[in-house]
Amino acid sequence: MQIPIKRAIERVPGGMMVVPLALGALIATFAPDTPRFFGSFTGALFSSGALTILAVFYVCMGASIDFKATPYILKKGGTLFGVKIGVAVILGVVFGQFLGEAPVTAGVFTGLSTLAIVAAMNDTNGGLYMALMGQYGEPRDVGAYTVMTLESGPFLTMVTLGVAGLSAFPWPTLVGSVLPLLVGMLIGNLDRDMRDFLSRAIPVMIPFFAFALGSGLDLGKVWQAGLLGLGLGLAVVVVTGIPLFLADRAIGGTGVAGVAAASTAGNAAAVPAIVAAANPAYAEAAAHATILVAAAVIVTTVLVPPLTAWTARRVGAQASPPPAVH
Repeated sequence: MQIPIKRAIERVPGGMMVVPLALGALIATFAPDTPRFFGSFTGALFSSGALTILAVFYVCMGASIDFKATPYILKKGGTLFGVKIGVAVILGVVFGQFLGEAPVTAGVFTGLSTLAIVAAMNDTNGGLYMALMGQYGEPRDVGAYTVMTLESGPFLTMVTLGVAGLSAFPWPTLVGSVLPLLVGMLIGNLDRDMRDFLSRAIPVMIPFFAFALGSGLDLGKVWQAGLLGLGLGLAVVVVTGIPLFLADRAIGGTGVAGVAAASTAGNAAAVPAIVAAANPAYAEAAAHATILVAAAVIVTTVLVPPLTAWTARRVGAQASPPPAVH
């Protein structure tokens, strides 16, 4: 007898990230002694698994990036990449002046931080973007994500926070945060077989580092991400979506790719913990930020597909026919 576990998880928006994260949080909240009770490999997955798995994840992610991108891919991907990061930098500077490194501690915005805002805005959901552009765009629009992949990881979030005038990171830490991605890029471009081999591991590792991240969350605080998490997700779609749409139109596109890129990547929920590990000044904000960014992942995953479809209809883009079934 087969149980469709994978299919059920994938019915949840961002399911491969959200469901394991929620499972880890449930165990951490209601059975917090589990890691200590089992110890060994099981305990390690709870206590220190996330950062280790993420390091491997970014090597594999880097291997998927091809240096030989066509001019169109560089133009399209570079534009969307630049706008997405530019918006995050502007918001980081503005909110950094009011919030600093610490989260809001009282009121309806309790838990909101510059770290949460920047992490949610910085990173596009690549799987969602490529699926949408496969239906409403062209193959070369899908390929533009090879450039946007550079958003992945904590490096640009650390740089953004530094630009915003908040606690900076020493250069070895900055280099260390991007080094796994660069090593992966080098390996993948030197050997196409290694690229294929490593790229296949990317989706496999997502639920594992998500579970490890969730094991550090207290569900007693998750309720705070309710309306605030919804608001952050809406802000990602609107605040990044409008500039992305206009930028795509400005370079000769339909604007559909810009709307398709107005999302938050599932692995962005891992960024606050990595940033806090690199600089303790963000430790207080990291737990709340992880919850808020995870909420933004869900909200943007739900909203971006229908908005992309609506935009495609408005600008006259044609959806690709479904593949024939043989």
